[in-house]
Amino acid sequence: MERRSFLTLPVAAAAMAAPTPPLAAKIRVFGMDWQVMAAEDWKVEGSGASEVLHLVTAKPQQRDPRRPTQFALAETEPIGKFTLEVEAKRLAPKGSLIIIYAWERDGYFNYLHLSDDLASKVEVHNGVFHCYGGDRVRISPKPGPATLPTEGWHKVKMTYDASRGLLDSWVDGVTSPSIKAVDLSLGAGRIGLGSFFNTGSFRNFKLTRG
Repeated sequence: MERRSFLTLPVAAAAMAAPTPPLAAKIRVFGMDWQVMAAEDWKVEGSGASEVLHLVTAKPQQRDPRRPTQFALAETEPIGKFTLEVEAKRLAPKGSLIIIYAWERDGYFNYLHLSDDLASKVEVHNGVFHCYGGDRVRISPKPGPATLPTEGWHKVKMTYDASRGLLDSWVDGVTSPSIKAVDLSLGAGRIGLGSFFNTGSFRNFKLTRG
């Protein structure tokens, strides 16, 4: 009798996928310790209230699964309710940045993607995305303006309430459906700053719990 293999191509591809690089190094900025893949990928300028965090190395895009890995993860307890404020500056002439929230463990987190692209034209940009052990998936609507339309600094504000799964966001005081989302599959978690595959900068970071 002929012996058949039930190993499908997607399963085989997943089995060969490279593991996510560990967050094995640390940096200190904004009065907190942050876990990163490699400390040399980041640069801290200034001190105290004038500190600026630069992501200076863009890593290749991750595939199988396709989700961001180049971010600094704050060393805090899981946070279920917070307001996060930060100023962000993207790569010129085009670029994007991300803010991680509800990080539970490797591959299980959500993130806000900030970009000069319209989500209606590039659906994997400028929105809220969910990672649950596999590829990132968009969980916010697409209508809304570009969130980082210029190369200058932009003021970002996020509020998150894990009890309702609700994320609200504003950039330069403006919100839209594309940067709001509800997700009840993840709850309290850690936060992070970074990019999918670009460089960029952050300053004036403030995290308020509750």
